[in-house]
Amino acid sequence: QVLLVESGGASVQAGRSLRLSCAAFGYTYSSYSMGWFRQAPGKEREGVASIDTDGRTSYADSVKGRFTISQDSAKNILYLQMNSLKPEDTAMYYCAARAGPLATFLSGLMQHEYKYWGQGTQVTVSS
Repeated sequence: QVLLVESGGASVQAGRSLRLSCAAFGYTYSSYSMGWFRQAPGKEREGVASIDTDGRTSYADSVKGRFTISQDSAKNILYLQMNSLKPEDTAMYYCAARAGPLATFLSGLMQHEYKYWGQGTQVTVSS
């Protein structure tokens, strides 16, 4: 049984930083590709960042230079460091996992790549 539990969401002012965490249970991070997604009210879920089994990362253009995905394999925790937050970053953030490498480097931001999903953590950024 694979379980993903996100935490770290909060309400912050624009320009501030947050770090989201995703704890994984039931498997070892090193053998899984991971991603962060978000969904704002009235919008479709979108890919934010991903990390492949070889450590390669990819980011949505809207967060490049501000967000960083990383993982602590020893603790089985995935992180999303979010700096210079903007009101448009307001959304429910989800982590996702799939066994093995991504189909392609660019597919890490696509929902269909992932089998396992967490319940989400809310991030609200006020101006």
